[in-house]
Amino acid sequence: MNENEETIDEILDEQNEVEDPNGVKMKIEKEITDPTEKAIQQLNDKIVEQKQQLDEADDRIKRLMAEFENFKKRSDKERQGLYSSVMGDVVISLLPAIDNLEKAAAAESADKQYQEGIKMVLQQFKDVLKANNVVEIPTVGKQFDPSLHEAVSMCQDPKLGPNTIKEEFRKGYMIGDKVLRHSMVVVAN
Repeated sequence: MNENEETIDEILDEQNEVEDPNGVKMKIEKEITDPTEKAIQQLNDKIVEQKQQLDEADDRIKRLMAEFENFKKRSDKERQGLYSSVMGDVVISLLPAIDNLEKAAAAESADKQYQEGIKMVLQQFKDVLKANNVVEIPTVGKQFDPSLHEAVSMCQDPKLGPNTIKEEFRKGYMIGDKVLRHSMVVVAN
């Protein structure tokens, strides 16, 4: 299209403009009597309407896609939390048995093979815990942390600093950042 050619819309716009006495151009609505012009106007109106519908549908699709992505993220997070919760419940129910195995492994026995068997079973339990990201909470020689430890007694010990854990009565365990069972400890000073 060269500079001298005008589009149908530009011609129609010029035909619909009037200049008032102040020189301001104003658009006027005039009745279209030519059937071709009516058809063109109807097609233009239909194009505008369909473009609006398309924009609305596109916006709805984008919103649905964003909502679906948020749903997937939320579901993954809930699933991971549920897995950790269920795993934590299972581990908590096994901890008393592990405590008893540790006591049995530490006890003196005349039957060395029996004691070795107990230690092997205990090691298997610890390996299973480690494989499922369950770790023991460090205690002796560490600073007392009420979010990890449960103080059952206090003592004076000049060799240890204030709020230092001197002894552990029962091991505590964590899975990720979640404490499954607090460590029972004796805190010095």
